[in-house]
Amino acid sequence: MTLPNYEIYAIKYAWRDAKRTVHFVGGDPHDAPMPMDYFVWLVRGNGVEYVIDTGFTQSMAEKRKRVFIRQPADGLALVGVDATEVKDVIITHLHYDHVGTFQDFPKAQFHLQDLEMQYATGRHMRHKQFNHGYEVEEVIGMVRLVYGERVSFYSGDHELAPGISIHHIGGHTMGLQCVRVHTARGWVVVASDTSHYYEHFEKGRVFTTTYHLGQTLDGYARLRELADSEKHIVPGHDPLVMQRYPAAAKELEGIAVRLDAVPNY
Repeated sequence: MTLPNYEIYAIKYAWRDAKRTVHFVGGDPHDAPMPMDYFVWLVRGNGVEYVIDTGFTQSMAEKRKRVFIRQPADGLALVGVDATEVKDVIITHLHYDHVGTFQDFPKAQFHLQDLEMQYATGRHMRHKQFNHGYEVEEVIGMVRLVYGERVSFYSGDHELAPGISIHHIGGHTMGLQCVRVHTARGWVVVASDTSHYYEHFEKGRVFTTTYHLGQTLDGYARLRELADSEKHIVPGHDPLVMQRYPAAAKELEGIAVRLDAVPNY
């Protein structure tokens, strides 16, 4: 069967200043700047649209001292997507910066790993090391959606549509998943937080907020298996993504890039 080719967009909605020392387990000898970008992603083609993650709100940006650019739904609107009509949202994990505006997608079915809901509502949330990335009201909101039959659960890998699949990785959180997409340039993996930066998977380093170090490191090998090459792996928070991929349109420079295009490195 010939698989369809999809378009993939990374849409930036916020960012924050940070230093290298906060992004690596064990710290880093270089106390240099290492800012973090925040994205939502869109997969489009063959008559379907999948939004990947929903970002956070301006009030959450103020609470957590992030620089807010635009509501994620507004960023999606810039590439022609009406959030109120979106039918499918993949939630890579339930951290505040990946699920925070779920209410902006009133018609969506949310696709989530069993283990992520187990983790976010289970015993590990007694510990600040693990719970600081979650917002209680957002987790409760997703539980309400479960009762409203709007959450589809998966245990491991699953094909959502021809050429679009989700894959459990774990590591950063118990139920973290990535998304594999078939494009004109081959299989691209939207890694989300299975690798926050290129440097994490390229050098075998680990982000500081991590549930399981071994799963994280094994996950890098899994990303390479799923993608056609390392240049087909797109990390979840690296500002280099906006530099390495072409803008979705001239007027969207610095806002949205095409991940189905060949990167410039």
